[in-house]
Amino acid sequence: MIFKGPDTMASTTTNTAPRAALPAITLDTIALIFFAGAAGTLAFDLWGKAIAPLLGLGSLAPVGLARGFLGALGLPNGAPWGNLMHLFLVGVIAYPVGWLFIARPIAARITPGLHWSITSAVYGVGLWVFAIGGIAAIAGNPAFLGFARIAWVALAGHVIYAVVAAATVVYLERRRA
Repeated sequence: MIFKGPDTMASTTTNTAPRAALPAITLDTIALIFFAGAAGTLAFDLWGKAIAPLLGLGSLAPVGLARGFLGALGLPNGAPWGNLMHLFLVGVIAYPVGWLFIARPIAARITPGLHWSITSAVYGVGLWVFAIGGIAAIAGNPAFLGFARIAWVALAGHVIYAVVAAATVVYLERRRA
């Protein structure tokens, strides 16, 4: 279970062969996905909606991007739908599923000695390419938002998201062991 007592196993800090296997789909894995996604989304939004604007870097508008994407597909794109897509479908479910079932297993096979933090940062860059390079273009914006300052704020946000979500996975898996 995820909520066992303190870690009794030596911690692993690198991608290893056993981690290359896909996780079993259990209630623990579903909880892991939700907690990692919630932590990552909170970090992303804290960065993009509070810290970056305080630094004069601009504010991220992921809900607006989600609404534009939904509208481009001819789907309902009101604020509730944009929030549902950004906060829940993408942030809490899709991105952590991508980490657990795609990125981490591939990285463990290709670069088994690489620390999870580096792997997750690379995953964050991939998320940025997907969201700001692809989804933004589908939503009617320039690809990579024309590489304006906000594109770089989004890059940092996606890397922060991925590292925080992966750190949450590592922490919860260690507690479970």
